Amino acid sequence: MGRIRVAVIGAGAAGLCAARHILSRSEIFDPPVVYELSGHVGGTWFYEDRVGTLDNGYPIHSSMYKSLRTNLPKEVMMFPDFPFDDHLPSFLHHTAVQEYLEKYCQTHDIAPHIKFNTVVEKVKPISMETETGGAVTWKLISLDACGDRNAETFDSVFVCSGHYSDPHLPYISGIEHFKGKVIHSHSYRYPEPFANKSVVVLGAGASGVDISIELAQVNAQVILSHNKPSLALPLHLAIQQTTPVVEVSEDGSLHFQDGSVTQADVLLLCTGYNFNFPFLCPSELGLEIQDHVMTPLYKFLLPPAFPSIFFIGICKIICPFVHFHCQVQFALAILEGSVKLPTQKEMEKITQEEMHRKQEKGVQVKHLLRMDSDQWGYYLDLARTGRFEPPQPVIQSLYEEVAKQRRKHPQRYKQMNYRLIDATQWELVEHPSDQADDV
Repeated sequence: MGRIRVAVIGAGAAGLCAARHILSRSEIFDPPVVYELSGHVGGTWFYEDRVGTLDNGYPIHSSMYKSLRTNLPKEVMMFPDFPFDDHLPSFLHHTAVQEYLEKYCQTHDIAPHIKFNTVVEKVKPISMETETGGAVTWKLISLDACGDRNAETFDSVFVCSGHYSDPHLPYISGIEHFKGKVIHSHSYRYPEPFANKSVVVLGAGASGVDISIELAQVNAQVILSHNKPSLALPLHLAIQQTTPVVEVSEDGSLHFQDGSVTQADVLLLCTGYNFNFPFLCPSELGLEIQDHVMTPLYKFLLPPAFPSIFFIGICKIICPFVHFHCQVQFALAILEGSVKLPTQKEMEKITQEEMHRKQEKGVQVKHLLRMDSDQWGYYLDLARTGRFEPPQPVIQSLYEEVAKQRRKHPQRYKQMNYRLIDATQWELVEHPSDQADDV
């Protein structure tokens, strides 16, 4: 048999990770072909001041806002085999993460294998009859910057195009009556245009809280509308918390679940993102996308009916780079043959049981892909089966400490700096650099 040929869709963190590990196994794999819509690596970490569409007419991919700093420290964020520079603070400005990904790409000589400014139009499974039975390969049709359309065939596809670029716009009864501006956080870049305005921020995830604090600092009158218990926000900032927006009346006022009503200049939706794979027909792969969930995916990674296409990083509330690292290693172990998968029916059954277990614990359908504390057992399982090193216990320990600090001090927790001592211990340290506070 010849070497295995893999297509990687997307040159963000997940795609670069896939390419790096494929390149390190040259005796088994051909060099990957990486398809990248833009002219650069980094994916969502590449900041675009513009919103809307690129020069080629395709939507701006990144949802990065200008001041964004990571809500995980670099000690937890890093790829396990590629640490961030020591001189950097723990909580990084997004430009430092972009530089890290560019350095990762350069160190592993990935760029020669990337087709930049190339749109993947279609990925389709093709059955091929062989002496040993039916096999599936993948036909990938792409369109390059010159307008040339190309078709190539691969043994496997890694879908690394992310899921933070297609804004989810919730249904709000009467929204057409709202007289102010409605925007999604995908198109938010900096707070100055909202200075001294009344803004209702819908959604209190990481971006909803961060953006609310930014807006309050430029004297916007902020109402943070969400369905969580009251959050510990800075008292000196004028941020009012209330229940979710449920409708807009004919005079344009916003009505909340608790019966309160307000007028506002801006409704800013921090309501998450949809799964969107325009180059795939999910139903053709036996998959269904519904309510922020794509199922069935065995090990949150592959459709049981087509176990040679891998969706890297679709889970939420995770350590992304660690997550990509483990999923990629596991997927390559499958392709190499060192991991033997159950039958299609068994994989479907295992996946269904996992989803039912979560729902019985009270997890809503739309949150079934949220991992949080479940991620550590998941990485151990992948590592044990795929025969690679699991993340060190210190990563979980520090992740949990930061989560605690984030809840207690949502404005101050990013000022802390950490250092990993060994595989199980970390420490809090003073850091000479205050550079991230100036951006």
